[in-house]
Parts: sequence; structure tokens; C-alpha cells
Amino acid sequence: MAPQRNPRSFGSAQAGKGSNGKAEPPLKPKAARQQAIPDAVANRMARRIAIATGIPTVMGMSVFVGSYLVVSRGLLEIPTGITLVASGGCFLLGLLGLSYGVLSSSWEDGAGSLLGTEQIGLNLGRLRQSVKAMREGS
Repeated sequence: MAPQRNPRSFGSAQAGKGSNGKAEPPLKPKAARQQAIPDAVANRMARRIAIATGIPTVMGMSVFVGSYLVVSRGLLEIPTGITLVASGGCFLLGLLGLSYGVLSSSWEDGAGSLLGTEQIGLNLGRLRQSVKAMREGS
């Protein structure tokens, strides 16, 4: 059976030892250096996203079901284009709700307001600064 290699050793004879035999600090993976989203903020975003995308998505599916029931029972003749446009509009609203859920959440430890409209401008500014810093850094 072949000896197992320690992935941190990078070819050296002993894990954690350099070529000169002295101990080296372990290498930090790139992902560990980046700051993670705190749990409170992630949960806040998830709640807002679930509401802001869930309601329009259910409405979009309900348009299909409601249209089918109305047409199959002969109550009203609804063109298929109207059904598609109405359900597509609901699904598009759900897609916008995804962005709203992320941008309207308070990115600080303290919770924001119920709708979070005051957070959108602040979070867009942070997003722009982050993109600008990434462009300058690479």
C-alpha cells in the first residue's frame, strides 16, 4: 500500500516542514481569506427573497390554473397569448423580487425596516464600490 500524501505538503518530505526542515505556517485557502456573509444577514436576505420571489411565482402558476378552469368550464374565452403574458409578467416580477430581496436587506448586524427601501441605495453603493475595487485590483 502506497503512503498517503498530505495535500498541504506540496511535495516536501514532511507536512508543515519546509525544505530547510523548519516549521512553516499552514497555507490559507483563498476562500478563507474572504469575509463571509454573517448568518443573521444571510437569513434576513433569504426571508426577503422567499417572499419577494415566492408570491409572484405562485401568482404566475395560478394564472395558468385559473385560465384553464375558466376556459374549460366555458365561462370566458381567454386567448392563450393573454395567459402567457400575464404569467410571464408574474415570473418577471419574481425575478425582480430576487434582486429586491438581496438589495433591500440590511447588510449590517442590526435589522432594518419592514420594507427596506432605505437600504437599496446604500447597498447599491456598496455593490458599485466592490465592483470598482475588483476591477482596480485585477
